[in-house]
Amino acid sequence: MYNYPYSSYPYIPNVPINHYRSYPAYGGTPNQMPVYYNHPPFYHPYRNDQNMSSDFGGRPFVTDINQATLQNDTFRTAVWTGEHLQLTLMSIDVGDDIGLEMHPDVDQFLRIEQGEGIVQMGPEKDQVTFQQNASDDYAVFIPAGTWHNLTNTGNVPLKFYSIYAPPNHPFGTVHKTKADAIAAE
Repeated sequence: MYNYPYSSYPYIPNVPINHYRSYPAYGGTPNQMPVYYNHPPFYHPYRNDQNMSSDFGGRPFVTDINQATLQNDTFRTAVWTGEHLQLTLMSIDVGDDIGLEMHPDVDQFLRIEQGEGIVQMGPEKDQVTFQQNASDDYAVFIPAGTWHNLTNTGNVPLKFYSIYAPPNHPFGTVHKTKADAIAAE
């Protein structure tokens, strides 16, 4: 490993940190670990030697969102929950759906990374008249107050990520199955 002025922490690039005192992530010495919950400021949770067992909200975070989404096998996992925004990873089994729902004060963005499905939306629970097929690389925008559902019509799990603004689920939410999500609500 390199000594000062280079970082000896394996996830921080070996670049000079001559101005370490001006960065809030570093303590009193250059080789002291950053204070962000004992993780470096750009912690990557989807390395082979790490697991995705916590919500990284409230601190700087960088990840390969495509890889993270494809590796997710839970119905819903909150990856980053901030004050104004939340990122969750989702996996919907073949033939299943997220369930018809509406968030009165939350805008939602979905990005499909694997699979195909049908997006349904409408202004009332019994007036879900908008319907659109969506598959890999499609983005779905759901305005606050809109009833919506996403059904997996493909032959592989439908994997996507969802961004809520403001956050919709409690910090650290993990629903391994749809039944767990229903029970939690």
